Amino acid sequence: MASSASLLHYSSGFKIRNGHLGPSSNSSASSSASCSSSCSSSFDKSQGFGWSWNLCNFSGMHSIWKQRSVQAQGMSTTQGNVVSPRGITNVRDEPDHLLVLVHGILASPSDWIYVEAELKRRLGKNFLIYASSRNTYTKTFAGIDGAGKRLADEVMQVVKRTESLKRISFLAHSLGGLFARYAVSVLYSPAYFSSDESNDLSASTNANSRTPCSSRRGMIAGLEPVNFITLATPHLGVRGKKQLPLLLGVPILEKLAPSIASIFVGRTGSQLFLTDGKPNKPPLLLRMASDCEDGKFISALGAFRCRILYANVSYDRIRQPPSKSLDGYKHVVDVEYYAPVSSEGPHFPPEAAKAKEEAQNAPNIENTVEYHDIMEDEMIRGLQQLGWKKVDVSFHSAFLPFFAHNNIHVKNEWLHNAGTGVVAHVADSLKQQEMQQDTNSFIAASL
Repeated sequence: MASSASLLHYSSGFKIRNGHLGPSSNSSASSSASCSSSCSSSFDKSQGFGWSWNLCNFSGMHSIWKQRSVQAQGMSTTQGNVVSPRGITNVRDEPDHLLVLVHGILASPSDWIYVEAELKRRLGKNFLIYASSRNTYTKTFAGIDGAGKRLADEVMQVVKRTESLKRISFLAHSLGGLFARYAVSVLYSPAYFSSDESNDLSASTNANSRTPCSSRRGMIAGLEPVNFITLATPHLGVRGKKQLPLLLGVPILEKLAPSIASIFVGRTGSQLFLTDGKPNKPPLLLRMASDCEDGKFISALGAFRCRILYANVSYDRIRQPPSKSLDGYKHVVDVEYYAPVSSEGPHFPPEAAKAKEEAQNAPNIENTVEYHDIMEDEMIRGLQQLGWKKVDVSFHSAFLPFFAHNNIHVKNEWLHNAGTGVVAHVADSLKQQEMQQDTNSFIAASL
């Protein structure tokens, strides 16, 4: 089985300028072009979704925005809103953008202490930053689907008690990225709007209220989905080979990983190694690369304006890392932009069912190579239906490079502070999308 598959294509509409993202001189970008513009190269799974315990990487970017002086026009002040360069702004200065932080395996909200403080400082009061606490520590062993449902319920509770919210984004680390992918499928509702509205595709938001027509792509928890960002997430599952942090890279443990995964990490372990369920049933991660009876996984991801994947290129993945960081973002070494590739979506062919049965009966690395190759190609086929931003991170030159998996989100400010440049990159990515969205909202409200 070929070990690589075509994924998303490189966008010629954007170029890196001294480590910052901006439109190329001969292209004009729409409000969502930075995440879904057309491309023309290929995305190998060894460099993208097929990394070890982290996902592809997309770099956050500084974008040059010139603030234009605009005279505010009064509007519907009985509702407490006015027109401003930030769109329809609540005069009570309440947050309208929910950013959900989702931790990884055997972790807790305390993993986000540094990130939360830094994001609050950089993003301002417009964001409500919420660190999920429903799936702490050993609860992460109980299955991706169960954790995803609990996360979805938790998010809905936050939304219900915060009436000012209009937008939603997710930032997830490691296994938390899979929890978040499942959760958004639970929270997803398709867009619907009148025939008159469908004739005006430029009006992509309804800034006055939280309504289904606020997004042409659908809603998440009744809010307009903006960013879906993962850090070191195993979107294609794991095989061992330094892909499961709990094993600490110990060769004997990694060799035994397929057979002991369910012992160490419960139901979640079998789902990560793609051996969950009966032999003739597609594993959960394959189903999560499609719209199926379990959920509208691809439609839910596709509802977000921007999907960004950050991954370590060393220690989480085996690859020679670039030697130079992008300006202003230490250890962020590369940024690529991929557009959707037309596909029928993933399949579960008979040979995959046979290989899965063999992997279940005799779970060892040698026995699972063919099965994982088939499954990775099929999962990529599903995920490449969407556009992605990919950001590579390398801690090869860091003082403690073997902490890469925790450095990427600065789990501990003293031990893992090599990742502060990555957090700055994430913050700038969020800020860029927010400014772009606010500009669009202001234009739409002024018409």
